[in-house]
Amino acid sequence: MRFDAAYSGKVFIMSRATEEEAEAVIYGMPMDWTVSFRPGSRFGPNRIREASIGLEEYSPYLDRHLEDVSYHDAGDMLLPFGNAARSLEIIGGYIDELLEKGKFPLGLGGEHLVTWPVIQSMYKKYSDLAIIHIDAHADLREEYEGEVLSHSTPIRKACELIGAENIYSFGIRSGMREEFQYAKESGMHMAKFDVLEPLKKVLPKLAGRPVYVTIDIDVLDPAFAPGTGTAEAGGFLRRNCLQVFTR
Repeated sequence: MRFDAAYSGKVFIMSRATEEEAEAVIYGMPMDWTVSFRPGSRFGPNRIREASIGLEEYSPYLDRHLEDVSYHDAGDMLLPFGNAARSLEIIGGYIDELLEKGKFPLGLGGEHLVTWPVIQSMYKKYSDLAIIHIDAHADLREEYEGEVLSHSTPIRKACELIGAENIYSFGIRSGMREEFQYAKESGMHMAKFDVLEPLKKVLPKLAGRPVYVTIDIDVLDPAFAPGTGTAEAGGFLRRNCLQVFTR
């Protein structure tokens, strides 16, 4: 009898056996050390892998087959429980290695703070980096309850690192007044509530530039993602997301 690890639920469906034969690498960042409402997003990467077994290998939306894409699932990083600073260092170091090898990184979280070290690594390699940020929350706080390393701060840090004018946030429907004021005054691009139409206008402007995309699942309506760490009323339907991702 033949057992196929690519259909085991332990890796994303149709994952290539080795990193060497893949153009892209999927990796899990199982961290929820700073979540302020409901923990559990550290289990997200493996739940995504388990759910992938139910996917059809062919997408009629894209007219593409998974066999057209060469990717390897490297599993989850071993992150020290409760130590956000050290966890971010580990994530950043791994992304540096992937980029040095010429691999395309595909990360699974995890709370949204895990996107910060990835942005740092991407910016070291691509000085003209732009960021597309799809989220319910602005994530523009300087700190949360005295902590600068928080799920509420990664986009503010990104603005300070690469320049606010290179940040494009979509679907934002929650944040402090000061966050929205910062977005307006800093020159960053923020589309409140909607994603698809403002994204259509932005994509031509970003043609030819390296773009890092970070998506928080809470951009969805809580009816479709009730287990997210910080649910917000309203939000996207599944069909809306499919329309965005096929752009």
